[in-house]
Amino acid sequence: MKISGNREAILKEIELKYDSIDQKTDTHLEGLLWSKPINYWDYIQTDALLNLQIQRTTLPDEMVFIMYHQVNELLFKMILWEMNQISYCKNIKADFFAERLMRISRYFDMLTTSFDIMGDGMEVEQYMKFRNTLTPASGFQSAQYRLIEFSSTDLINLIDHRYRDAIDRNTAYEHAFEHLYWQAAGKDYKTGKKSFLLEEFERKYKGSFLRHMEEYNTINIWQKFKQLPDSDQNNPQLVKAMRHYDHTVNITWVMGHLNAARKYIDSGYGTGEATGGSDWKKYMHPKYQRRIFFPELWNVDELANWGVEN
Repeated sequence: MKISGNREAILKEIELKYDSIDQKTDTHLEGLLWSKPINYWDYIQTDALLNLQIQRTTLPDEMVFIMYHQVNELLFKMILWEMNQISYCKNIKADFFAERLMRISRYFDMLTTSFDIMGDGMEVEQYMKFRNTLTPASGFQSAQYRLIEFSSTDLINLIDHRYRDAIDRNTAYEHAFEHLYWQAAGKDYKTGKKSFLLEEFERKYKGSFLRHMEEYNTINIWQKFKQLPDSDQNNPQLVKAMRHYDHTVNITWVMGHLNAARKYIDSGYGTGEATGGSDWKKYMHPKYQRRIFFPELWNVDELANWGVEN
């Protein structure tokens, strides 16, 4: 309802708003007398934001590294915000679905192109020095990225491909969690022993991960797509958006990350090992882990050659 410029209509809408929550309109109107005018720095919380960068070394390029990853986490939060709108939208329509999904893809497109900032924006020698102070921390420990994965697809598509035949939708979440593809980056499946990197990650986030896995079991992006009428599932715009998202997250973005890591970790300055001790090349490369959110939207050849061309 458009009510701008009509004072009477505006006041009426305000009264209805506060009546609906058993509040006195006059009290809230009087509160406006004492409220401060908003300004940019308070609204954005600029001072707080710019004081979150704490270096552990004296090397200037560490600041680039910190800020770059903080920007990534902010973008991950934006992605989760949009995913939540899709997952909790009742009677979702194909145009709304596709529009929100393309928002998410644009954030990932931005993340993909941003690797040049890290790849070309730090001196290799400086990085190989300050990274030693980060051990055993790793970008692997980004909890928001794991939540994005759980929000995107059915758990079976996140299970290590070696164990998928033994897991289905009735498998206990705890058991499925132990066989997620990224467990292989820090777990010896023969002994069950986990690396310190993985143990700390799970100590911090395992509870919230299990709750998220259950919450999104029937409302993840793939499930919301499958709940649409057949005509919407065949909507070219939506199918294109789904495929673009899948390819961007699980091939383009991953390869951008992998290539940036190669420049530094495989340089002549270091050992070729990740800070967390994982087999980072096999963990990250899409042709090994075959992370595919929406396998039913790809043909046999596309699935067989997933990530191979990279």
